[in-house]
Amino acid sequence: MAGTTVAPAGVMTPEAMLEHWQGHRRLTRRVIEAFPEDKLFTFSVGGMRTFAELVREMLTMAAPMVRGVITGEWIEYAEAEAKTREEMLRQWDATTEELNALWPQIPVERFHETITAFGQYTDRLYNLMLYVIDNEIHHRGQGYVYLRALGITPPPFYVRD
Repeated sequence: MAGTTVAPAGVMTPEAMLEHWQGHRRLTRRVIEAFPEDKLFTFSVGGMRTFAELVREMLTMAAPMVRGVITGEWIEYAEAEAKTREEMLRQWDATTEELNALWPQIPVERFHETITAFGQYTDRLYNLMLYVIDNEIHHRGQGYVYLRALGITPPPFYVRD
C-alpha cells in the first residue's frame, strides 16, 4: 500500500523479550545471593573485576537504557554504591520493578528504529536491548567461574523462574 509503513514481523513480542530478560535477571540475582558477603566485593580471577563491580555495570545499563528509550534522556544509574550484598539485592530488585513498569511504555514499532543510546551507541533498539541482555549473561558467566573457584556450586543456568 502506498504511503503505509509496516513494521517488519518479529520473532518475539516485546512482552516475551522482557520475560526472557527477567528470567536472566532472576538467575543473576541467585548468583549474587550465592556469593559469600566478603567475596562478592573482593574476589576475582586473573585480574578481572569483582562480581560486585560487574553487577554495578549491569545496573548502569538496564533501567537507564529503557528509561532513555522512553524519555530521550540518557541518564546513567545514580544509586549509591552498594556496600553489602543485601544493598545490592535491593538495588537489583528496584531495577527489576522499574523495568516492569517502564517496558510496556515502549511502542512495538520503536524496537525497529535506529537510535543512539547514551550519545554513543547507535543501532536498532532491539539490538541495543539484546546487547544489554548479552552483557548480563557474559558477566554472570564470570560470576559462575568465581563461584566455582571458591568451591561453590552455582545455580543451574537453565533455571530462570
